[in-house]
Amino acid sequence: MSAVRYPILWERISPDHPDEGDWSWTDDRLSQLHGHGVRVIGGLVHHGSGPRYTDLTQHTFAPGLASHARAAAERYPWIADWTPINEPITTARFSALYGHWYPHTRDERMFWLVLLNQIDATRLAMSEVRVVNSAARLVQTDDLGRTYATASLREQAAFDNMRRWAGWDLLCGKVTQHHPLFERLSRFGLGDRLRAIADSPCQPDVIGVNHYLTSDRFLDHRTELYENEPVGGNGRDQYVDVAAIRVLDPAPQGLAGALSEAWARYRIPLAVTEVHNGCTRDEQMRWMRQAWDIASELAKTGVDIRAVTSWALFGSSGWNTLLTAPGVYEPGVFDANSGVPRATAMASMLPALAAGDRINPVATSRGWWQRDVRFAHAAVPRPAPFAARSPGPCTERQSASILICGATGTLGQALARACGHRNLPFVLTDRRQMSLDSREMIERTLDRYQTWAVINASGWVRVDDAEDQADACFAANTNGAIALAAACDERGVTTITFSSDLVFGGRPGGGYAEDDEPAARNVYGRSKAVAEQAIAMLGGTHLVVRTAAFFSPDDRYNFAWAVADALQRGERFRAASDQIVSPSYVPHLADAVLDLAIDREGGFWHLTSGSAVSWSEFARRIAEACGLPPSLIDAVPGDTLGWRAVRPGNVSLSSRRGSPMPPLDQALAAFARGWRAQLAQQKAS
Repeated sequence: MSAVRYPILWERISPDHPDEGDWSWTDDRLSQLHGHGVRVIGGLVHHGSGPRYTDLTQHTFAPGLASHARAAAERYPWIADWTPINEPITTARFSALYGHWYPHTRDERMFWLVLLNQIDATRLAMSEVRVVNSAARLVQTDDLGRTYATASLREQAAFDNMRRWAGWDLLCGKVTQHHPLFERLSRFGLGDRLRAIADSPCQPDVIGVNHYLTSDRFLDHRTELYENEPVGGNGRDQYVDVAAIRVLDPAPQGLAGALSEAWARYRIPLAVTEVHNGCTRDEQMRWMRQAWDIASELAKTGVDIRAVTSWALFGSSGWNTLLTAPGVYEPGVFDANSGVPRATAMASMLPALAAGDRINPVATSRGWWQRDVRFAHAAVPRPAPFAARSPGPCTERQSASILICGATGTLGQALARACGHRNLPFVLTDRRQMSLDSREMIERTLDRYQTWAVINASGWVRVDDAEDQADACFAANTNGAIALAAACDERGVTTITFSSDLVFGGRPGGGYAEDDEPAARNVYGRSKAVAEQAIAMLGGTHLVVRTAAFFSPDDRYNFAWAVADALQRGERFRAASDQIVSPSYVPHLADAVLDLAIDREGGFWHLTSGSAVSWSEFARRIAEACGLPPSLIDAVPGDTLGWRAVRPGNVSLSSRRGSPMPPLDQALAAFARGWRAQLAQQKAS
C-alpha cells in the first residue's frame, strides 16, 4: 500500500462547535501512517453535511468547511493530497433529490443548490489548504456510471448522462452559458452562482472514479415486468430504475467505459478510487482483479491512470440500506467484525497484483457479472457493436479444485451448490471415490485432483446410535478425519473439518468460545473432540469449524423441516425447553466456510447463525417465520423425548473471532422462502 484515503472528518473532530476540536484520534493514526511512509489523501466530509450544526442547503456550509480544512492543513502540513468532499453529486442526489439523507428533500432546485454549496466548499477548502501548502492537490471523487433506457425514456437517460458530469464540470469551469445545464440551473435562480464558479474554478489534479457493478443503470417504462422493484418517475413518465448489469444483454460498458469517457472528457489524470463488491470473497477478488486489469490495459493506450484503490480496507457497514437503517457489515481487505482486524485473502492479493505475481486461483475465474447468473430480470437486448456481443476468446484460467468429502450429506450438497453458484471448481466425493477408512485411497485421490483445499463434510451424524456403535462412530468421525487431514498436511493443502457443540459438556449461561476446554458427555461428542484436537496439532492452515443444529430448506431431514411439516398438517410438535443450542443455517454456513477456506484460515472457529435458543424457542421462531401456528409447539423437558445420548443443558456457541454469518432472523426468513418454494414445487409436480 503506497497511499490511503483517510478521514479527517469535520463531524468527528468538531461535532458540537467549530471552535472546539478533538484531534487526538486522528493525530495518533496519521502519525503512524506518516511514520511508515504511507501517503495520505485527506478526506474532510465523506457524505452528508458534516457536524450537526451545519446544513448542506445553507450558505454557511462552504466557509465552515474551509475553516476546518485550514485547521487540518496546518496540523498536517505534510499531507499534499486532499478530497474535501467525497462524491458531491451522489450526496446531492441522496440528500436533496431522493430524500434518503438530511435534509431529506425531493426537489430539483434543492439538488442543484446542495451541489453548488459543495462545489463552493471544495473551492474554498482547497484555497485555504493551499495557503499552507501551495502544491496541495485536489483529488475529486464521484460515482460514475452510464444510464441506459428504453426508447420512450431516452430523454431522461440523456439528462442523467449529462448530470453525472456536473460536479467535475463545475470544478473545471465548464458550466458557462454554452453548457447544456446552464440555462436549466439559471431558471432556478442559480445563474450568478454558476458565473462565479466559472470565473474562479478549482480544477481537480486527479479525478477519482468510483464505479460499482451497480453504477450503470437501466430505466424501463414497462414497470409490470419488474416484480418487487420500486416504481419512480420524473413527473411525466413512470419507470423502474434497475442495475443495468442485471438486465442488459450484452452487458453495459462498466468500468472500462467509465474511465475511457472520463479521460476523453477531461484529459486529467484518473484514479479508480473505490473498488468494492459486497459479495463473497472470491467475487470480491475477481472484481478487484478485473478493475486492476482494466486500468492496466487502458494505461497501455495512453490513459493516465494513477491508482487503483481497494475500498474500504476495513470494510463498511450499512451500505445495503444506504445508511438509512441498520445494515450488514461487508469485509474489505481486512475483516473487522470481531473488533480485531483479520487479513482476508484480499490482503495478499493486492501486493501480488502490483508486483505482477501469481494471484489466488479463485480470482482468475469469471465473476457473477460475467455469467448468466447476473440476470435478475428477463434480459433486454442492448444495441451494441458486434464486438460487444461476441464473447471473444475466453481468458478465464481454470483454477484448481476444492475437494469436498460427503456427497450424500446435507452439508456436502450445500457446499457443492455454493461452489457451483460462485463459479468455484470443485470435486464432490463419496465413499466409493475416497473412503476415509483407507489411507491409500485418500492419498490416491489427493494426488489425482489438483486441489488447494479439502473440506471434510462427511462423518457419522446419528448421535443416539453412536452410543451403541462407538467403534463405527470413531472410525468415521475420528480416525478418518485425522488420516485425511494428515495426508493433506503432507501436501500443503488447506483443510476444513467440521466439529460440534457436543464436544462441550454444558454449563449455566453457556456461550462456549473457541478456546474453551471440551468436555463431551456422549460418544458422538467425544469422537469429534478427539479428532479436532489431533487436527489442531498439525497447525498450518487446518481449520476446525464447530457448528450446531443444522437447518436448510434443501434437506427434509432436519429440525426446521420437521417443525414446519408437522405444523402445516395441523399436528402438535414437542421440543425441549431446557436444552440451549445455536442453530446454523446451512446455505449461510457453506458460504462462510468457503470464504474462510479462500482466506486460508486455521485453528478453531465457531460458525452459527448467532442466537442461543432452546429447541422449543427455535421451533416457535420457525413457525412464526413460516406463517404457521406457534401454539402447536409443546415445550417439554428434554429427558422426555427418549434420546439415548446425553444432551447437555446449554452448549450455545459464541465466537471471539467474529461471525461471518447473517443473524438467525435473516436465516429463518431465508428458510421460510425456501420452504414455501419447495411446497409450491411439490404441488406443481
